[in-house]
Amino acid sequence: MKNVQRSHRLFDPKKKEPFRLSRSKIELFVECPCCFYLDRRLGVGRPPSFPFNLNNAVDTLLKKEFDMHRARGSRHPLMKAYGIKAVPFQHERMDEWRDALRRGVTYLHPSTNFFVTGGVDDLWMGDDGKVIVVDYKATSKVGEVGIEADWQMSYKRQMEIYQWLLRRNDFEVSDTGYFVYCNGQTDRKAFDGKLEFDIKLIAYTGDDTWIEPMLEKISDCLKHKEIPAPADDCDYCTYREAAHRATGQRSLI
Repeated sequence: MKNVQRSHRLFDPKKKEPFRLSRSKIELFVECPCCFYLDRRLGVGRPPSFPFNLNNAVDTLLKKEFDMHRARGSRHPLMKAYGIKAVPFQHERMDEWRDALRRGVTYLHPSTNFFVTGGVDDLWMGDDGKVIVVDYKATSKVGEVGIEADWQMSYKRQMEIYQWLLRRNDFEVSDTGYFVYCNGQTDRKAFDGKLEFDIKLIAYTGDDTWIEPMLEKISDCLKHKEIPAPADDCDYCTYREAAHRATGQRSLI
């Protein structure tokens, strides 16, 4: 089963070596400690979601576009349009930092022994010498895109984790990051074999002070033998509970 994790990726309180904890797994804990515990301690992950192939295509093309300016040391037209004094950050480890599955930006957190990882979309360098975290987003909706919806809190936490990781790698990081938000347009007369996007740059001022206390909570959670209570609004836990009741089996949560 694809949602059952390999044993060597699971947390074992008896082991002394660092435990790899990705940005997405931190988000999973924030969403539901029960689902996180089942995943990282017991090896039962949530059912996989459908791949976002169109979103991935947008990410890939944006990276290629910004990489052209990275190679030239020039500002992207989007930066000029929004008055941002920056250029794409040139660094020999950019490809590594972007690869969330293999590496990403990493930091060994001493008090929890977590090897925290996260793969960035892009980094810019401001004229003040600070690194700017940039994240690409794609959607298709009527009207302006924004980052104020409750479900978009995960976007903000994502950026803050990247900012925190880079700071722990001794980079001077700007508090302000940017979302390059692409909105697919459906008001065109015809498809004509192409999907056109309006692109908006959204600034966000991050605050990473929540991250280290959260890592301590995650560490405490993983060390306990008992499964934590599910989040009140977790659809996965609600489904599991309903399935157990319907089949007359003892609930795990």
